[in-house]
Amino acid sequence: MIKKRWGIFLILFCCFTNLVFAGSTKPVQLAAWSPLQLFSENDSISGVRLNLFYTDNQNVSGLTLGAGWNKASGDMKGASFGMVNWVDEAAYAWKVGILNYTEDRSVGVDIGLVNIGQGDTTGLQLGAVNWNEGFFHGYQGGFINYVNGPFVGSQSGVINIATDNFSGFQLGLMNYVGKEMTGFQLGVFNSAAKSTGFQLGLFNATDSLGGLQIGFSNYNEEGQPMLWMLGANWAF
Repeated sequence: MIKKRWGIFLILFCCFTNLVFAGSTKPVQLAAWSPLQLFSENDSISGVRLNLFYTDNQNVSGLTLGAGWNKASGDMKGASFGMVNWVDEAAYAWKVGILNYTEDRSVGVDIGLVNIGQGDTTGLQLGAVNWNEGFFHGYQGGFINYVNGPFVGSQSGVINIATDNFSGFQLGLMNYVGKEMTGFQLGVFNSAAKSTGFQLGLFNATDSLGGLQIGFSNYNEEGQPMLWMLGANWAF
């Protein structure tokens, strides 16, 4: 009897809140597992979302607190805390969780075990694995840092990889730049397709040198002025 009364109460409560907040943007969301939530996945939330296991809405702005998966099928603005914070479009937010994922542009801070950005990113990624497929402007700190687009800023980790042009500072055991490196690489092994900055490490390598290498082994494939030097190599 008590369970029946609670079921009737929840149904009436949901009907009442949908009548009161009849627009497509709602001020609050309560969710157990979508679609078992106060408002539909098609609604946007501007305010507070509280989630037990899984919640999904369109555009979300404000604060999301969840023990499970927090999803925005559109844009997210504000802050999201949960096991998984997932945004299908752009994020202008602070996200904290085990996995933080943004499909489009990301501006803000991602703190988690794994942080993934599929578009351009401006801000911070702090985690064991930080992975970005677009242009990155900011700082990555973690065990593995990877950027597949142009990079302006700093990476610090065990392995730092920037496949495009890099302008800034890399600190790690292994630092790699796929195109031109303008700045400073500090690590055990430093590699750049073209180096117009400073490499300091045990092993330094580049295809084209336009700066300074200091380390045990310094390799310049172009060979101008020297192919390989012990201690230091330079070309200006």
